[in-house]
Amino acid sequence: MGGELEDEEVLGAVGPRLRALRRDRGITLADLAATTGVSESTLSRLESGLRRPSLELLLPLARIYDVPLDDLVGAPRTGDPRIHLKPITRFGMTFVPLSRRPGGVHAFKMIIPARPEPLEPSPQTHEGFEWLYVLSGRLRLVTGVRDLTLPPGEAAEFDTYLPHWLGSADGGAVELLVLFGLQGVRAHIRTGPVRPSRAGNQR
Repeated sequence: MGGELEDEEVLGAVGPRLRALRRDRGITLADLAATTGVSESTLSRLESGLRRPSLELLLPLARIYDVPLDDLVGAPRTGDPRIHLKPITRFGMTFVPLSRRPGGVHAFKMIIPARPEPLEPSPQTHEGFEWLYVLSGRLRLVTGVRDLTLPPGEAAEFDTYLPHWLGSADGGAVELLVLFGLQGVRAHIRTGPVRPSRAGNQR
């Protein structure tokens, strides 16, 4: 009985989540119907909870909104302030999501593990901006021609169109807060020049 109630609770949260995603992206029901091939009335009933979610309906919506399917199904109830953290491992580093809001700015706690052997920087570029704050350890930040070392308590912001790379400055573990966002939404925090270091971890 308890399991059935939990299932109904999860399914009941799908509609409000879909409505919030659509409104956040500025998409009308008519636009969504034209893009997905699902009728406007079905989409409306799905968002209001009158239509039971199915894989056939949720898959195209997950693709349109560019979110994992489990985010649509496993989202917390509307008004629930708790964040269900699911660590993500990329480039040998761990990202713990601290926000669930689609679009806009995304917050993560980032953990760079200690390594016995440093790696050479391999800068990357992508759309948007990045803001970071070092919680512990010593971070090596390479942006363009600048090679910086950031101790705990320092922050930096940079345009990610600029080739950049993050790693450990001394081979030890580093923990930091990171905000990723679209171009034009900026934190306006700047780091002054600091001593460069040669050790690092690849990103």
